[in-house]
Amino acid sequence: MFSSVAHLARANPFNTPHLQLVHDGLGDLRSSSPGPTGQPRRPRNLAAAAVEEYSCEFGSAKYYALCGFGGVLSCGLTHTAVVPLDLVKCRMQVDPQKYKGIFNGFSVTLKEDGVRGLAKGWASTFLGYSMQGLCKFGFYEVFKVLYSNMLGEENTYLWRTSLYLAASASAEFFADIALAPMEAAKVRIQTQPGYANTLRDAAPKMYKEEGLKAFYKGVAPLWMRQIPYTMMKFACFERTVEALYKFVVPKPRSECSKPEQLVVTFVAGYIAGVFCAIVSHPADSVVSVLNKEKGSSASLVLKRLGFKGVWKGLFARIIMIGTLTALQWFIYDSVKVYFRLPRPPPPEMPESLKKKLGLTQ
Repeated sequence: MFSSVAHLARANPFNTPHLQLVHDGLGDLRSSSPGPTGQPRRPRNLAAAAVEEYSCEFGSAKYYALCGFGGVLSCGLTHTAVVPLDLVKCRMQVDPQKYKGIFNGFSVTLKEDGVRGLAKGWASTFLGYSMQGLCKFGFYEVFKVLYSNMLGEENTYLWRTSLYLAASASAEFFADIALAPMEAAKVRIQTQPGYANTLRDAAPKMYKEEGLKAFYKGVAPLWMRQIPYTMMKFACFERTVEALYKFVVPKPRSECSKPEQLVVTFVAGYIAGVFCAIVSHPADSVVSVLNKEKGSSASLVLKRLGFKGVWKGLFARIIMIGTLTALQWFIYDSVKVYFRLPRPPPPEMPESLKKKLGLTQ
């Protein structure tokens, strides 16, 4: 599979950027002034790109494997780091009478369980979200290349937002199947006092009570929560990066240092994270309650919670998801930098499309 994708990737517009037009292709193109020998002067950024060596080819099996590894680190580490906040958020969703707010939730949890109680569910969180990150980021790169080659170079540029949405949704479909078992165990550990304190205790108990259904009954609500979340996460991030380099950053990406590029990544990630939290929060509330209760269904939980109930814990989730998303993109991009992976710049209008629109001289 990866070899065929690698073959398609060589002609991919994400791999072969073109000259950028001012204001997204609406300005005038100017030819480079001749050098001292009469030959056209080569722009410095293109010369720098020529000498930059990558550890693998864009679209190769190694490229996708390292992207997946970046996803493991970005999702596994960040979600584990915010387990205390996630625990309080889940408890606010399933028992709003007891946990009346984020600060009250922390206070009650510390009083009843102590500091160690805030770390409940860390193992299932780390394992589950590491697997999810592997599929989310790895398959996103795969599907982005596949769908881009199906559309062709010009349509890829014109329909790039739709491409990001489709590729991220496809990747998240598989990522949630990998996440579901550990997410179910995590919610049981965090929201059912006395049920289990560790993954080793929770998993066998859940299987004994409900079989495999206990681990996958929440996969449909997970799709409801995570697919819109991931679509927003990737599409909003990609377009925000594009906008930041176009309107905010005072120089082209090719002239920015690696640390400067990573700062742009972090800012774009946080902006995307805020929108992600809002879009996916109602389904997140349903997942939390559903995994706590035996024999319930998503429709029954949604009906019982009502409109007001599904928005409980939104403020905590905005803080958590905004920070998470920013850190995830920062870690993911840092992995690409560390392993010297190809990092294509924001997409630019193909030459053929410029000619069709009469934008070339």
